[in-house]
Amino acid sequence: MDDRAARISYDDATALVVVDMQNDFADPDGSLYVAGTDDIVELVNTHLQAARSGGSTVVLTQDWHPPETPHFVTGGGPWPPHCVRETWGAELHPDLGTDADLVLRKGTGGEDGYSAFTVADPTTGDTTSTGLAAYLDARAVTRVVVVGVAGDVCVRATALDAAGAGFDTEVPWDATASVDPDQGAAGARADLADAGVAVS
Repeated sequence: MDDRAARISYDDATALVVVDMQNDFADPDGSLYVAGTDDIVELVNTHLQAARSGGSTVVLTQDWHPPETPHFVTGGGPWPPHCVRETWGAELHPDLGTDADLVLRKGTGGEDGYSAFTVADPTTGDTTSTGLAAYLDARAVTRVVVVGVAGDVCVRATALDAAGAGFDTEVPWDATASVDPDQGAAGARADLADAGVAVS
């Protein structure tokens, strides 16, 4: 096992949440490529294997947007079109392990789907639960480990929501990649630390 993953403990009270390891983010030909994401696939897989060996719950998330949404710049939002449902860009990276208990698709109704735990109305900002917290509670999970992309966007949002929902939360930062690997990543790490998330 990669020593970087070995330092994280996995057991049946832990959930590993793998955030948005999709072609549009993880492949250099993707519409919103996050530099370095293709380099972390192997490490993320090592976390998946360790989680499975430890009896942990494994959750994979996917952005799964409709073709038109206020989330996209074409609809007045901040992002170029990406991860449009049923397209190559929305598919999980072909080298990513997919042995998961749950595949959670977010943004399916045009919402802002940054967090695995909540989606937000892009106009009002009102949030709605995805049901993930209840799902993990039902499986007696008390601790959440978050990896994937982007560290300064969806990983950050997911980890903050996990901590806010009462889960002990950890982000092994070397198993993430960020849109802005400098200021964005530094700001995200500071926000996570302030929220009591362990960033290792």
